[in-house]
Amino acid sequence: MRQFDYAEKWKKLLTPEIVRYLTTIHEYKGEQRLIAERHADVLESLVEVAKIQSTESSNKIEGIYTSDDRLKKIVLDKTMPKTRNEREIAGYRDVLNTIHENFTHIPIRDTFILQLHRDLYKFENASNGGRFKTADNIIEEEDACGNKLVRFRPLPAWETPEAIISLCTAYNEMINRNEADPLLIIPMFIIDFLCIHPFNDGNGRMSRLLTLLLLYQNDYIVGKYISLEKLIERTKDSYYDALQESSKGWMEEENDYEPFVKYILGIITAAYREFFDRAQIVEEKKVPKPDRIEELIKNHLGTITKAEIVDATPGISTTTVQRTLTDLVKAEKIIKIGNGRYTKYKWNWEKEK
Repeated sequence: MRQFDYAEKWKKLLTPEIVRYLTTIHEYKGEQRLIAERHADVLESLVEVAKIQSTESSNKIEGIYTSDDRLKKIVLDKTMPKTRNEREIAGYRDVLNTIHENFTHIPIRDTFILQLHRDLYKFENASNGGRFKTADNIIEEEDACGNKLVRFRPLPAWETPEAIISLCTAYNEMINRNEADPLLIIPMFIIDFLCIHPFNDGNGRMSRLLTLLLLYQNDYIVGKYISLEKLIERTKDSYYDALQESSKGWMEEENDYEPFVKYILGIITAAYREFFDRAQIVEEKKVPKPDRIEELIKNHLGTITKAEIVDATPGISTTTVQRTLTDLVKAEKIIKIGNGRYTKYKWNWEKEK
């Protein structure tokens, strides 16, 4: 059976690039704590946005969709799910809330992972929620012609329960030793979890929920305000490339953790940068709302949608954003591209010449 021991493997990850990531994230971590304490009430609006985006994106990666309006109502628990997709979305919402509210009280053990997976399927009649896989599974990919290819064969079903116990033990031992940076051990744990592929369904979503849980438990709380799942969805191709690179040779214990560790550290760094961008807007909250929207568009690279502006400006209503956009278009300060839900805007630099 595959052995799990991080005692020496983490040392191989201390490349100059990864060390730079670690240094940057540690600096951000201290700064975020100060900002979060200073503006706790105002930043609370970011928490709601992050929950909606996390629930949407993590499910969307797996092909689970519903309408924007239904999604928001489900995440805010204002309606009951109607379809299978919506039931899975509601389950994700509840596990996400459990992690947000109780992360300090969730031990990293096989029994608690099973409980989280059970709750992921609490609205489903399916019996696979809260149970390890009952049959061997494979990870497939589809080529341009629609042909399915086996990309990876995880551990067989009979080895899975013991493997998860061993994995949790290895993780807890390393964290308790306080020798290695948790930011290295967490993605190592996650890639091993994905390579075990312990469930019949829901492995990807569980891996992202566990990533958030482990980060919270180690005092990296940026995922509370900025959706890590949204950032992963935006870079889905890179996500799958990193998974593939770090899973090669896994069964023979010859896999290279570095690609996936770098990817996750990059996601965390991007989340912190986005947090500080939004926190800066909060710090400037005395500036009139239309001026804040105008400044956001002017400093944004490329095009931006109304929804992105609303997300980036906590405390400003959708109505105010739309009114400001209309005024800026009339004043020719910004350029409107497209119509309907696909409308985008960009700053009219030609007007400033």
